Amino acid sequence: MSFKKEKVDLNHINIRTIIISRTDAIGDVVLTLPLATLIKKLFGEKIKVIFFGKTYTSSIINCCSSVDQFINYDTFSGFDKKGQSDFMKECNADAIIHVYPRNDIAIAAKNAGIPERIGTTNRIYHWLTCNRLVWLSRKNSTLHEAQLNVKLLKPIGHSGNILLREIQNLYHLKKIIELPEKISGLLAGEKFRLIIHPKSNASGREWNIDNYRDLIRFLPEKKIQIIISGGKSEEVFINEWMNYLPSHVVNLAGKLSLEELIALLNSCDGIIAASTGPLHIAAALGKFALGIYPPIRPMNPIRWAPIGEKSVYLVSQKECSDCRSVPEKCHCINDVTPNQAEQIILQWVK
Repeated sequence: MSFKKEKVDLNHINIRTIIISRTDAIGDVVLTLPLATLIKKLFGEKIKVIFFGKTYTSSIINCCSSVDQFINYDTFSGFDKKGQSDFMKECNADAIIHVYPRNDIAIAAKNAGIPERIGTTNRIYHWLTCNRLVWLSRKNSTLHEAQLNVKLLKPIGHSGNILLREIQNLYHLKKIIELPEKISGLLAGEKFRLIIHPKSNASGREWNIDNYRDLIRFLPEKKIQIIISGGKSEEVFINEWMNYLPSHVVNLAGKLSLEELIALLNSCDGIIAASTGPLHIAAALGKFALGIYPPIRPMNPIRWAPIGEKSVYLVSQKECSDCRSVPEKCHCINDVTPNQAEQIILQWVK
């Protein structure tokens, strides 16, 4: 394999089209979108940025004005090896960045003859399929996920270093639909609109549902409108939970597409949630965003905090790994109290 050093003279790179490959969850994708903007800054607006993602993340990808085209992994994965290679060839890409590594994508990119193929050294198959390797260990790093993503730009001329406060201006979520009238009609006119997203679709540690209930009871109804959001798979649970909440709480769990949820977040003032996609979307939109985190690495806010001008987080100040193998027994995340969250939200309202 031809191995090239990371330090590169941009004058010798002719990149007109580049693929960013990130085919996992919504929050991961949100924290990868700044790469598209940084690539535009490196090569100018003329460069075409293609984002390789999944169907269920396409709505947030298509909101980013720095992304020129979305291509679907769900379509790609339905082909045999030759079909996957042909799929890649049709992109006419000069480079691909494997932000979320997948062996099938790496093989197809090589077989398609994409000239610059950037991967990490800790995936053995990248040594066989990529010709630009970046040393990167996400699991043991003290950097944020978004900062780790930027490291993968080193082979195409970026320093690979960035401050968190710089990232908050790089999301470019500018292509958002107007909120449908059936939803906008439910929103209060002058109240602070607070979204509570209590579940995580089993993607991370969750704050106890009773904590959210107590928080809702603490918050002043006259000043704050509470809106509950959640996915379709969480609708039944949240519908039952609503029996324990005040009648003024609006329940939109299971009723919104991702496109509509993004529009709702854009129309509201703040959100409280665990480390979930909606939390990161709200932060990227410049909304007030409060994340509740466990202290365990690599799930803690050092790695996954929301990045935005109005974003904050709460986490227990102690070292703990008790629940590493039993997620539902995570007691440390519940050391964060409803009163702590209430104080932050009341400051937002002021």
